[in-house]
Amino acid sequence: MKKSTLVFAGAALVLGLSSVQAAEFKVIANSSVGVSDVSSDDLKAVFLGTKSSLGDAHISPVLEKSGPAHEAFLKECLGKNDSALTNYYRSLVFTGKGSMPKAFDSDDAVVQYVAKTKGAIGYVGAAAAASGVKTLSIK
Repeated sequence: MKKSTLVFAGAALVLGLSSVQAAEFKVIANSSVGVSDVSSDDLKAVFLGTKSSLGDAHISPVLEKSGPAHEAFLKECLGKNDSALTNYYRSLVFTGKGSMPKAFDSDDAVVQYVAKTKGAIGYVGAAAAASGVKTLSIK
């Protein structure tokens, strides 16, 4: 195989993997949240507790406890792994500057909580059924 063919095949593989990784989760919100998209900076600020509103709605972030959607969201949106995020939240709690967000074991549990909780925002696997909530696009 020629060197240029190998480079092209390698680039295609990397591009294919990055698009699969980006499609591992979707951000969902309660219908009371008045925005349909969110910037990556605002999303990060909401989940790190430095921002408590989007538009005119007070926001409460919701996490999954584990899984591929959780890992992808932490890496792509927050730039943290699970233990770093846990330590971050613990420091907020210890200093009185924040609290631990609700965390659930499954996509279904996150969707159900977000659907019934005003201002809730969370993430689930890209293929998860998300009836009763709205999906936000990330700008």
